[in-house]
Amino acid sequence: MDRLIYTALSGMNASMDRQRVIASNMANANTVGFRAELLDQRPVTVDGETLDVRAMQRAAVRGAVMEAGEMTRTGNGLDIYIEGEALLAVQAADGTEAYTRRGDLSISPTGVIVNGEGLPVLGEAGPITVPLGTNPTIAPDGVVSVTDPAAPPDEPPMEIGRIKLAGWQGSPIAKGLDGLFRVEGGGILPADAQATVITGALEQSNVKPTEVLVDMIQAQRLFDMRSKLIATARECDEGGAQLMRLT
Repeated sequence: MDRLIYTALSGMNASMDRQRVIASNMANANTVGFRAELLDQRPVTVDGETLDVRAMQRAAVRGAVMEAGEMTRTGNGLDIYIEGEALLAVQAADGTEAYTRRGDLSISPTGVIVNGEGLPVLGEAGPITVPLGTNPTIAPDGVVSVTDPAAPPDEPPMEIGRIKLAGWQGSPIAKGLDGLFRVEGGGILPADAQATVITGALEQSNVKPTEVLVDMIQAQRLFDMRSKLIATARECDEGGAQLMRLT
């Protein structure tokens, strides 16, 4: 009976992981630029002369749905919607370069451009800093320029950097627990010179609540089925023990 019990138990653990992913997607249905997470589930056979018939199940988040979310107009000049499949480069909490689609940008008290999570937006030479007292604007190609309100009206804006829009096609990327994408095994993505943005707009989450609700029901039913397998294994074990007592 141990084969059935451990196989069912590994399936229950995978079902719990699936429910956590579903809950995370549902919780981020209104998060700007969120990409729905994908759970990879696969059978893992234990090697050994007496164990090779046991197929456990392993589940892990290995990717995300890269389909773009709906674009909404905000009118805020620092909000950007990234056209195409490029990713916005930001500096993660651990100091490494990571990538996101969240483009609700603002200026921190120190003048650094940050997104809605408070992560510094990276340019060609690191985080982009806006001089205090100036008015920043973002061009379609990601170039950030500032104007001095005290300067003459005919003075052209001063370019201070270009937002790094990275292309990930052909590179293995994975989504971390912090919701950011990174290159598997380390490294950084190259900048996509052809990538463009639309200012005054944001990309919404690509999570579809109706589909998530259906997945949640299916996951709960699958968990119930696997839990019943353990109850069935117990009944079979008790029945076998009763027969042994009769003999």
